[in-house]
Amino acid sequence: MENLSRKRAALLITFLVITWGGNWPLAKFALAYTPPVLFAGIRTLLGGLILLIFAIPRLKQLNLKQAWPIYLISSLLNIILFYGLQTVGLNYMPAGLFSMIVFLQPVLMGIFSWLWLGESMNAAKIIGLVLGFSGVAMISASSLSEHISTAGVLLALATSVSWALGTVYVKKVGDRVDSIWLVTLQLLFGGVFMTALGSGFESWSSIQWSPAFIISLLFISIFVIAIGWLVFFILIGAGEASKVASYTFLIPLIAVMSSTLLLHEPFTFYLLIGIVFIITSIYLVNRKPKQLVAKCG
Repeated sequence: MENLSRKRAALLITFLVITWGGNWPLAKFALAYTPPVLFAGIRTLLGGLILLIFAIPRLKQLNLKQAWPIYLISSLLNIILFYGLQTVGLNYMPAGLFSMIVFLQPVLMGIFSWLWLGESMNAAKIIGLVLGFSGVAMISASSLSEHISTAGVLLALATSVSWALGTVYVKKVGDRVDSIWLVTLQLLFGGVFMTALGSGFESWSSIQWSPAFIISLLFISIFVIAIGWLVFFILIGAGEASKVASYTFLIPLIAVMSSTLLLHEPFTFYLLIGIVFIITSIYLVNRKPKQLVAKCG
């Protein structure tokens, strides 16, 4: 793949950060019209069907016979648990607050990559990990005064853990499968499972197919899930993966700001301090040591 121009790369990164940041309040809004598990299933299934259009021309790279365990495990961690826990958890706490806890994922990845991938652990990462968990503690203190459910905090942490485990797993085995097929089958497998699960425990008649819900569902399925993942892999293929990672800290900030503006969610002093701690934590965990930067320069 040809290298992207700086302008195009900046536009794609901006698109990714804005859509993934706006996903949280939009998903919270949509949950007023639908049961959570069915919503998680429908949006991921739609996203997978859209990506299937791009994956089919790469059919020779599917390698389903040998790679199906990778597709299933990745689907369990990155889709079924991540989107399932996320969608249920948003019922218990504000979307902005929930997203801040979920975006401890890069911090948790620092631990898991150190344990299972043999990546280095330096002083900056250790300080970052401490700040990250301190940030969650501050947000939890905020939740006590705001009467936010403890279940919501636990579901947000579980969402973050599943995403971190899924990312480390894909990082470990990703060279064995085609990236587009990996994401497509993740969404299809996860979407079918959660739709079936929701159909068994929830009622389709509970879904209010209002114009507002349909627009939200289509936006999330098309732009956040399908196109968002495509953009992500375009950036990776063009050598922009590190830049994408360095900008992910903006996603929870956008989620908090948009949730405050659009959903009128509370913004407290404790939440502010927690945000500062978590953002600093993510930066410290993901920054390259000066020696490595000097060698790469």
